[in-house]
Amino acid sequence: MAKNEGAFMEIAHYSVLKDEVLSLLQPKDEEGLLIDATLGEGGHSELFLKTWPHLQVVALDADEAIMKVARRRLEPYGERVRFFNTWFNVFFRDYPLGDERPDLILFDLGISVYHYEKGGRGFSFRKDEKLDMRLGGELEITAFDIVNEYPKDEIADILFRFGEERYSRRIASAIVRAREKALIQTTAELAEVIRRGVPPEYRRGRIHPATRSFQALRIAVNGELARLEGVLQHAFTALKPGGRMGVIAFHSLEDRIVKWFFKEKRKPCTCPPDWPICKCGGVSAAEIVTKKPVRPEEDEVRINPPSRSARLRVLEKIRDEDFA
Repeated sequence: MAKNEGAFMEIAHYSVLKDEVLSLLQPKDEEGLLIDATLGEGGHSELFLKTWPHLQVVALDADEAIMKVARRRLEPYGERVRFFNTWFNVFFRDYPLGDERPDLILFDLGISVYHYEKGGRGFSFRKDEKLDMRLGGELEITAFDIVNEYPKDEIADILFRFGEERYSRRIASAIVRAREKALIQTTAELAEVIRRGVPPEYRRGRIHPATRSFQALRIAVNGELARLEGVLQHAFTALKPGGRMGVIAFHSLEDRIVKWFFKEKRKPCTCPPDWPICKCGGVSAAEIVTKKPVRPEEDEVRINPPSRSARLRVLEKIRDEDFA
């Protein structure tokens, strides 16, 4: 799965939907600004910088380690790139750019292959690493804490809500039984507890029986869905009228949040529901560019199997909202 996308360093992550992203997020002003809200190893940013030689990029990522990789990769573009080591919801909430507004915003919500292969923080059950799963080092709660300290019902709720794991209660019970004997320290230990806790037929399924549980723990540790719900309005407010915002989601929970936000912005009246009269003039704040989510072609899935679940939605802003 590893792919060398840079001439000077090995890159672990294959950026998904490259052609589709470049086609749907073309800057109307060649000297415009893109905010890459999920920089990762810098793959999408590099594509934009190469394609539009006068485009500026503001690059965000909560993980300082992966940002160092991206900095080296994007070094040839010099002052055209500004880096912010922060969570995207914090950036758009505080918005440190003042009156400078982006023409384009891109969110690629998938976790980078870098974190699975090189992160060393227990994101994958295929490597025996300490249970951590924090994307930002300032976070206090780790996967170890959840697995070894949370009540059984709370663990089950996390696995069901964030992983849509149908055997969440059985797995939670298995975790609690195991930790009574000894703390669950590593990814390999947790994966084995989960494997033993599910029915035999589930162990022989298409995906590893721990896949959904590991996804759920990662989402819970990093507050991923809450961050996404919190950032979309702030990002939309920052975007220039006429600008576009694209979001690549990798599972239904993320995609559902994006889908309904886009639908809300397309409504003729976007005033808050508690306002007694309409003040926005009954004009939609945005138009949905992608009527259905854009999925990768077969060739891309063949080269990069994790891209199979990617879904790209794009929104074009029509006007600013008076209440924002």
